[in-house]
Amino acid sequence: MLERDTGLELSRATLDGWVLRVGELLLPVAADMRRELIAGSYIQADETPVDVQMQDGRGKNHQAYLWQYGKPGGTVVFDFRLGRGRDGPKQFLGQFEGILQSDGYAAYDQIGGPKLVYACCWSHSRRYFFEAAQLNPGDAVATRIVARINDLFAIDAEARAQEMDLAGRHALRQNRATPLLEEIRTQIETARSNTLPSGALAKACQYTLTLWSKLTRFLEYPELELSNNLAENSMRPVAIGRKNWIHVGSPQAGPKIAAILSVVESCRRMKLPVRQYLADVLPGLADLPIQRVAQLTLSAWAAQHRYSFRLSISSPIRSELLISSP
Repeated sequence: MLERDTGLELSRATLDGWVLRVGELLLPVAADMRRELIAGSYIQADETPVDVQMQDGRGKNHQAYLWQYGKPGGTVVFDFRLGRGRDGPKQFLGQFEGILQSDGYAAYDQIGGPKLVYACCWSHSRRYFFEAAQLNPGDAVATRIVARINDLFAIDAEARAQEMDLAGRHALRQNRATPLLEEIRTQIETARSNTLPSGALAKACQYTLTLWSKLTRFLEYPELELSNNLAENSMRPVAIGRKNWIHVGSPQAGPKIAAILSVVESCRRMKLPVRQYLADVLPGLADLPIQRVAQLTLSAWAAQHRYSFRLSISSPIRSELLISSP
């Protein structure tokens, strides 16, 4: 891209070094973004594997993981770990005592503070029933359960269409979702008792019933979304990108890459111009006192530049200036 736009050709090693230097500079910013997230009330989490060159003479990559923690419409923080065990989320979340939502992976159990509320994702439950219906298209039971789960999502879609606040959505859920959940559970229990235990439908039923209390937490907490899809969507660029970049070059590079991903994905989710943000914060960042780094998180930076964003929306000339900042 640089060669195409400017005619300047630089080696891949030079460009990689620049990227890692940016990641190193952003490490303390990502750390403060984490502190902001932990101080909040709601986190969605997910993880995805990434290969890492260990440079230990074996000639094989190690399967590490990028864990993602984020709030819908807010900050996203990636955390690089060499494994997928409970130590990763346990260390990242510390004594977090809000709502934690994930896909039901056991590593998220027994972590956080004593008041942490663990919730699960209806999209994952629906996916298992949908796959069962695909394996056996003539199975009306799985298809019917998928339809009822779709009705559950339609309730929240109606709340969004009517631009309801959390109190309005909570009232709508209480009125419509409560009886629908009773119907869904009855259908799932009946399906489990009439299906071979090794079948896809039985496994879908077992998954959902095992997590039932965590799947229905949204009735108690209006802030809680039905699905963890936002977290999965944040992982999609990593899943697509690793087909190009193949692996992380070393374990030491992992946290730096995670810091860059944290900033880029937070900008995307918060609708902030990533080029302007980086142009503002990178110069002088290496010499900035650590106490002032909290002023450079995405939420703090957005609050400081709110007037500029209004100008960029209303003025095409101003917008071009913002977008093309070096």
